[in-house]
Amino acid sequence: MYAIIETGGKQIKVEAGQEIFIEKVAGEADEVVTFDKVLLVGGDDLKVGAPFVEGATVTGKVVKQGRGKKITVFKYKPKKNYHKKQGHRQPYTKIVIDGINL
Repeated sequence: MYAIIETGGKQIKVEAGQEIFIEKVAGEADEVVTFDKVLLVGGDDLKVGAPFVEGATVTGKVVKQGRGKKITVFKYKPKKNYHKKQGHRQPYTKIVIDGINL
C-alpha cells in the first residue's frame, strides 16, 4: 500500500518503512508525526481525494532534524558594479514512515 501526501508545499509518494527527507516540521527525534493531508491511497483499491481522502492519515517517526548542503547564491549585473554573494542551507527533517491508516 502506498499514499501520496502533501507537506511543505510538495507532494510525496510514501510507503510503510520508507525514509523520506521533507521540509522541516516541528518535532524532536523519536517523536511521532501525523500527516492528515493525504491526496491518494493506492494498493488493492485506489482512493482519490477531492482534495483529501476523508479519514486517511499517515504516521511517521522523526529520525533527525538537519540542514542540507550549502548552496551559493550569487547575483551579478555586468557593468553596474553590483554583485552580491550569499549562502543558504535549507533545513530538513528525516522521517521513517510507520504506517498508512484509512
